[in-house]
Amino acid sequence: MAATAYSVALLGGARLPAVPRGSALLPRRTACQLRLQDAPRLSLLRVKAASEDTSASGDELIEDLKAKWDAVEDKPTVLLYGGGAVVALWLTSVVVGAINAVPLLPKILELVGLGYTGWFVYRYLLFKESRKELATDIETLKKKIAGTE
Repeated sequence: MAATAYSVALLGGARLPAVPRGSALLPRRTACQLRLQDAPRLSLLRVKAASEDTSASGDELIEDLKAKWDAVEDKPTVLLYGGGAVVALWLTSVVVGAINAVPLLPKILELVGLGYTGWFVYRYLLFKESRKELATDIETLKKKIAGTE
């Protein structure tokens, strides 16, 4: 697994030094967060993740995608499912935007969600027996989906 280093490019093209992620200098923060503290008055910056292992270049990625696309036998079905997913995502976005425009509805739905979350924690996660029951229910559902029941 290759380590990832982060570098920050300033507006004038100057670069702050890259620090490898997970090094002793950065136990809990990324290099980008550390360097942002060091660089005053940054209005625009470009954060670029650079990998030490450069074997996976853009051309190889494109060739890999072409090979996988050529291996697909039923291309119209894949395109139909992909188009349907895009339309469903767009429609979901429109519905959520419309619900969000109603003045009190988002807060009411938030309260309903918090109430259901509290009930679920009390019902399934609080006690050992109910956690076991939840685990068996999940395993049963897995078996039904996989068709091994």
